[in-house]
Amino acid sequence: MSTWVTGKIINIKNWTDQLFSLIVRAPVNTFIAGQFTKIKIKINNIIVQRAYSYLNAPHNPNLEFYIATILEGKCTPLLCTLRPGDTLMLTKKAYGRFILNEIPNCKNLWMLASGTGIGPYLSILEDHDKRLCQFSNIVLVHAVRFSKNLNYLSQIRKLQNFYNGKLHVQTIISQEESSSSLSGRIPNLIENDSLEKKVGLQLDINNSHVMLCGNPKMIQDTKEILNKKYGMQDHLRCKPGHITQERYW
Repeated sequence: MSTWVTGKIINIKNWTDQLFSLIVRAPVNTFIAGQFTKIKIKINNIIVQRAYSYLNAPHNPNLEFYIATILEGKCTPLLCTLRPGDTLMLTKKAYGRFILNEIPNCKNLWMLASGTGIGPYLSILEDHDKRLCQFSNIVLVHAVRFSKNLNYLSQIRKLQNFYNGKLHVQTIISQEESSSSLSGRIPNLIENDSLEKKVGLQLDINNSHVMLCGNPKMIQDTKEILNKKYGMQDHLRCKPGHITQERYW
């Protein structure tokens, strides 16, 4: 049974009318970059909870969560009404194996995200874990509908400078044209080789591992094309493979 602690909202970043970030202080246990917690709130005698990845590095006391408002959902319409000073509940313990310890040795690590799925990758990259040194190249791909949804791009660019050539960043926009981004969906851009050509690296079953986080449809379709085109399989503790995924719903 989960142990819950009280967190206090210290800041809210309202990016768009449907995207916001909560910054919270709470006495949670130290987590591993890439893990998630569960957030629970009670409003008007209604209790709802959902899993959210930590976006901040473990050493940062400001716990950050990147959230998309789902109008028909039960949790996010309530979360978006909160203000600084309000409280919510978090599980004291973090969960998940979407962490570097679970990634097998490889030359190229591909971090593919759609929407708010960028969160755990930022936590991992901001942690500056020495295990990142084992990879020759880290490819961070962020796919969104519109350019206004690339809310963490400035932070990503700073990380790109920090990793000094190791971190390759590629943005994808599906609903508008952009001279600096690819256009389309992640699985289609893998299928037609556009992503690899743009990044300048190949997805190779012998030297690559792919991490997937974001919309379940993106994850499903990307896994299918990776399997069909390259023979890549899910990575399991009992059966090593080439794909590690994180999904909460």
